[in-house]
Amino acid sequence: MTNYKEIKAEILAIGDELLYGQIVDTNSHWISQELDKIGVRVIQRTTVGDNKEHIMEAFKAAENRADIVLMTGGLGPTNDDLTKPLLAEYFNCEIKLVPEALEAVRTFFEKRGRELTELNKLQAHLPTKCTYVPNEVGTAPGMWFEENDTAWMSMPGVPHEMKKLMKDYVIPKIRSMYTLPIIYHKVIKTVGIGESWLADLIREWESKLPKNIKLAYLPSLGQVKLRLTAFGEDYDELQADVETQIELVKPFIEKYIFGYNHETLEESIGRLLKQKNKKVALAESCTGGYISHLITSIPGSSKYFQGALIPYHNEFKSDILNVEVEVLKTKGAVSEETIIQMAENIRTKFNSDYGLASSGIAGPEGGWAEKPVGTVWIACAWEGNTITKKLQLTQDRMLNIQLTAVASLNLLRQCILEKTE
Repeated sequence: MTNYKEIKAEILAIGDELLYGQIVDTNSHWISQELDKIGVRVIQRTTVGDNKEHIMEAFKAAENRADIVLMTGGLGPTNDDLTKPLLAEYFNCEIKLVPEALEAVRTFFEKRGRELTELNKLQAHLPTKCTYVPNEVGTAPGMWFEENDTAWMSMPGVPHEMKKLMKDYVIPKIRSMYTLPIIYHKVIKTVGIGESWLADLIREWESKLPKNIKLAYLPSLGQVKLRLTAFGEDYDELQADVETQIELVKPFIEKYIFGYNHETLEESIGRLLKQKNKKVALAESCTGGYISHLITSIPGSSKYFQGALIPYHNEFKSDILNVEVEVLKTKGAVSEETIIQMAENIRTKFNSDYGLASSGIAGPEGGWAEKPVGTVWIACAWEGNTITKKLQLTQDRMLNIQLTAVASLNLLRQCILEKTE
């Protein structure tokens, strides 16, 4: 039997500037991470503009959903900052001067050699039902409420002010109020298989997961992450339970798994090449050096990356990379015949164990009926072997470049592991 209760939180970000896209809401992302660390589950993140009706509706909805409501923004002294007066109205209380808060604001301005104006003094007027929480790095105090079986905290939207209040007051306060569970995450990272196909492969395993372990599918460009989240009271037990489930699912999807948690595909490639003491060189046409950029973004990549050519024009594919002119004339730059020679020749030219090549029509122009935009050929060559793959991608240029990079790195991974299809 568990001794903890699942505590649910909602993050409410207030301000028109967030809805207009003038400011990116990094606060909510950061708060979610910090709450996850202490075992509080964020069930909703809401953004609302500077509108009385919408803010009051957001307060009511959050109260109905969550045990804790954490708010950012709308605490300035001007008329467009509505959070403080609306909290007073919502909790049916007055706003009065808090002498301690006024002294803090006065000290803040004096230290900076600035005059304390009447408008600034309004920062020290707070709803009578709140607990005053000093803001040591700004002028807008935090306000803590415990009303209607819900804990509420209102904080400034300035990130460094919010983080200070969270670390010094909110996190310790939540820990003292609740017996919290431990939340343990582990992410399985897969490549080369779509979300629905992956779900089909692991359907039976997923149906047998223990009740305290949840699975989430997190698709991204050419990849799908499987996040296992376990809830409990003992970290080591949760970790062991998750590892057990990973071992059970591996037989179904092992060939698609390239790493765990924060490991990227390019990091995985580097790890494999170093383990096997192998080197790679690239010939990139449609990707324009993007794959090389990914590989060299990893510290220590000089141990396994020999270099690259970007023979964008056909003339340089033949003159520098030694692709046969007749092949380019008859088959074209975007063809299996060309990509084979690109991969094999770059391997030889750069004295590498693997040669990786890409050539395609990134778009948005340049395609035709036989080879529409998004047609890409990739190849990986190593001693005595060359594997090719044809991709039919999208109409979006940057997306095609990124998807080609993922597919190319995955092809290299499969060749290193000798698990090509």
